[in-house]
Amino acid sequence: MTVQQVQSFAAGQWIVPGAGARPIRSAITGEVIAEAGGPLDPAAMIAFATEKGGPALRAMTFHDRAKMLKALALYLRERRQPLYDLSFHTGGTMADHRTDVDGGIGTMLVIASKGRREMPEGHVYLDGGVEQLSRNGTFLGQHICTPLQGVAIHINAFNFPIWGMLEKLAPTLLAGMPAIVKPATTSGYVAARAVEMMMDSGLLPEGAVQLVSGSAGGLLDHLGMQDVISFTGSAATADMLRGGVMGQGARFLAEQDSLNASILGPDALPGTPEFDLFIREATAEMTAKAGQKCTAIRRMIVPQDATEAVLDALKTNLAAITIGDPREKTTQMGALISTDQRDDVLAKAALIGAEAECVYSADAVPEDGAFMAPMLFHCADPDAAQTIHKTEAFGPVATVMGYRDLPHAITLANRGEGSLVTSLITHDTGVARDVALGIGSYHGRLYINDRTSMAEATGHGSPLPHMVHGGPGRAGGGEELGGIRGVMHYMQRTAVQASPDMLTAITGQWVPGAAEQTAPAHPFTRSFTDLQIGETLITDPRTVTLDDIEHFATFTGDTFYAHMDDAAAAANPFFPGRVAHGYLLLSFAAGLFVEPNVGPVLANTGLNTLRFQKPVSPGDAIHVRLTVRRKTRRTDTYGEVRWHVTLFNQDSDQVAEYELLTMNAY
Repeated sequence: MTVQQVQSFAAGQWIVPGAGARPIRSAITGEVIAEAGGPLDPAAMIAFATEKGGPALRAMTFHDRAKMLKALALYLRERRQPLYDLSFHTGGTMADHRTDVDGGIGTMLVIASKGRREMPEGHVYLDGGVEQLSRNGTFLGQHICTPLQGVAIHINAFNFPIWGMLEKLAPTLLAGMPAIVKPATTSGYVAARAVEMMMDSGLLPEGAVQLVSGSAGGLLDHLGMQDVISFTGSAATADMLRGGVMGQGARFLAEQDSLNASILGPDALPGTPEFDLFIREATAEMTAKAGQKCTAIRRMIVPQDATEAVLDALKTNLAAITIGDPREKTTQMGALISTDQRDDVLAKAALIGAEAECVYSADAVPEDGAFMAPMLFHCADPDAAQTIHKTEAFGPVATVMGYRDLPHAITLANRGEGSLVTSLITHDTGVARDVALGIGSYHGRLYINDRTSMAEATGHGSPLPHMVHGGPGRAGGGEELGGIRGVMHYMQRTAVQASPDMLTAITGQWVPGAAEQTAPAHPFTRSFTDLQIGETLITDPRTVTLDDIEHFATFTGDTFYAHMDDAAAAANPFFPGRVAHGYLLLSFAAGLFVEPNVGPVLANTGLNTLRFQKPVSPGDAIHVRLTVRRKTRRTDTYGEVRWHVTLFNQDSDQVAEYELLTMNAY
């Protein structure tokens, strides 16, 4: 077999392994299949990222970066077969590879989509609304987020070389920050192939992504307060790295050891759909990736009366699992990543075995490579146990323990002292509420499943890019994914205090009180491209009559007393007497500012933040101020315009305010 030379990509150059390169063995056969490592120049890599990659990414808008991510993900999707083929030597099955490769690509697509839908077509992300800091609104506040100007160091675990890399890269690049990726050496050859594809695509700016294959050397010694370390791995390694950079000011994000649990609800007894669901999910989490998942179930917390039934069902399922060469289609569980990892798992299992009985472990597994049979333990006294609640065997090892009542189950779940995920299988909404309130502060994610959701649920062990992936305490305290929340890790939130004009200039979004421009023609006759931020139309007034109010009430059926009964309305502390319907005012407002002829406005897609501020009585005259607040490109032919709409009465008192959304042709 030819030994693959796993290269690094540093400062724009591919660098072959040098002195001190480390051999990498196949998890299937134990043969040396690759080698990686060798001296790199950390200072040059960081300079290349901050002087080339950072400025290039920051020059792009959020939408430019989102489009880049989408194109990159689609490029990888079309070329994923070589990644599958390489991944077999990590010990995983084809199902495992799809989770890794397809899951990583899918995560990048979701983050790209969220970037287009939830972030502005600009360079500044707004966190929250404008705060009025003065009586007359001439001094305002706004929280803005801008990209950090350093480099993100991604230190990834061995178990998901593609997903682990792409789920970090997507939010980092969307934020506008360059990254240096350091995959685990044992599976880094898969990540290196993906990086090679990304470089071949030509989609990334120079310096946006670099790769360290093998040792990171002194890379972390060169970091400072504008840099971010995003780490996935063991708690021991996280503590070592965290201590090394603590005084340098770099941000440190960790996703580390996790004693995840699964609770079988007291209602989910044998014979219920929930019991069968629990057994299926528990079996899958023990055997997928040979249990080498940060989200795998390590502790199964079940009603004491159901313990024997749970053990019997799990033993039956585990005995039916085919363990062997993952390249064979009939194989359901492959090997661990290495013999060293297998030895570590067996050592941890021995510690667990001092407090629990091993009730299942198959004898027949392949002798070559890093194969290991699932090990199922039963702990008869989980209250007295210590090691079981502290030790994660990162492989196909799990422990069943019984609980007396729901408070006892909650106590046992929380003894893990912080985890990425705990699942609850129950059809009882009361149980779900009690468990959520009881364990929420100890867990990053709570996955609840039952007969209603199980056909569409994604599984206990599946972090989704829409939701936060991380956990408190033992799990490291970090948060990854979570949509735009994940992007914020690579940006700085800054409170800006200034006049409306200053905020408008900084944010690219018109702020009430800022300068307005008189529209050179009716705004609805001007294309998306021609419209300018702050462009404003002031309409003529319209008098609201009692006949208007009564006609609207009769026509719509909205005969609420405030519109139809003068005495009852006057007795209401909010009204001086009969008043116009709020929705009548919106309709009149549209009639005042809409241009009826065919033009660039394609559709009204909704309105936001509607507030009625002062009642309008019969005889009042209303007029509208319509201002271009924000523009966002959506497709190659049209974009979204957000209009700030304000209604005033004859005394120039503001009576209503809202944001109107339209789609306008370019």
